[in-house]
Amino acid sequence: MANPKKKKSKSRTRMRRSRFYKPDKINLVECPHCHELIVPHRVCPYCGYYKGKEVIVKEVEE
Repeated sequence: MANPKKKKSKSRTRMRRSRFYKPDKINLVECPHCHELIVPHRVCPYCGYYKGKEVIVKEVEE
């Protein structure tokens, strides 16, 4: 049976496996306040609300 002539480095092994660490797709949920799609468990970048409370004060453009 064939054997490798040289040891594979950790870098080469990890580069080969790196494509498995990436998530398949980003999970998005609807913001209950402004109904935009956002990443869960984060402050909404559109309205600034998190869990029903205003965390970031957004100025309204007119």
